[in-house]
Amino acid sequence: MLAALVSFTLASLVIVILPGPDTLVVVRSLVRGGRRAGIRTAAGVLCGLAVWVVAAVVGLSALLRASEVGYEALKIVGACYLVWMGVQSLRALRRPVGVASDTSSVAPLDRAGNFGAGFLTDILNPKVGVLFVSFLPGFVPDGYSPTWTTLAFGAVYIALTALYCVALVVASGSISTWMRTDRIRRRIDAMTGLVLVGFGVRLATES
Repeated sequence: MLAALVSFTLASLVIVILPGPDTLVVVRSLVRGGRRAGIRTAAGVLCGLAVWVVAAVVGLSALLRASEVGYEALKIVGACYLVWMGVQSLRALRRPVGVASDTSSVAPLDRAGNFGAGFLTDILNPKVGVLFVSFLPGFVPDGYSPTWTTLAFGAVYIALTALYCVALVVASGSISTWMRTDRIRRRIDAMTGLVLVGFGVRLATES
């Protein structure tokens, strides 16, 4: 079990630190709303992962993988959501130069939406579910309960993701002023917008 745990942790660490929609959504919230917005978004991401882990344990992810119609439908919805968020970031480029970012002026609905952005980014991505149903079981040692071992490994994956999100939030504190100047923020909005749209298009077109 120890060898399996170490192998799974190392493999998961590589997956977690690779930039993906989760990372971009958290960074987007950090730039647009500060640390609190980033923390809310990260919490949504972690809750989305927890739902997929439970789904993998009870077999829902396997059912999704077997259902071509269900998989394609969820994939298209998730792709549209990523594209929509990317477009919102690109639309922020129209903000007049010289208008400073102010997190105190963010509407309560926007603040609540930070959690939803992180949660929906994960829950509407069927590839996350397929990852868990095909990735986790491969590390379960012979003689151990697949259910409890999958739950334990899923908890490890979520913990690694949480640590990565904490690192992003901590790093944002030292460069937050620099990131939120007009010139830099516009560049970050443009980059995250284009990449999110790219992730959405890739999700929709990949088999």
